[in-house]
Amino acid sequence: MQVFLVEDSAPVRERLNAMLAGVPDAQILGHATRADCAIRDILAARPDVVVLDISLTDGSGFDVLRGVCPQAPQIDFYVLSNSATFPYRQLAERLGARGFFDKSEELERMREVLAERAAAPVNQGENRHGRRHSAPTRP
Repeated sequence: MQVFLVEDSAPVRERLNAMLAGVPDAQILGHATRADCAIRDILAARPDVVVLDISLTDGSGFDVLRGVCPQAPQIDFYVLSNSATFPYRQLAERLGARGFFDKSEELERMREVLAERAAAPVNQGENRHGRRHSAPTRP
């Protein structure tokens, strides 16, 4: 499973790197800290999964969802935020996110979801993007 990180905080990005290093078959392709760079790099790399912060140095995770999902709906987005309010969760889901996690309380849950996503078999005849894996968004 190829993963792209969109996170502007270096300490959080390092924590995510360490966390994902323990997920079998997860490979981090790259990262971005700005919405415009994230959109460009995600569309170029076409990862299986994007771990996406809502609040970025320049722009927002919502901008990234708007810029990527219509062009690459096969990419699964899992959103992280310190503002895990219901309206944010609802908007992220409407824009194409597969899951939404509170940074302060749900990082381990996100890791579990990504580990399940990495372990899920792909149906014969489908490419690596052939299956959709969903983590329920919580109100």
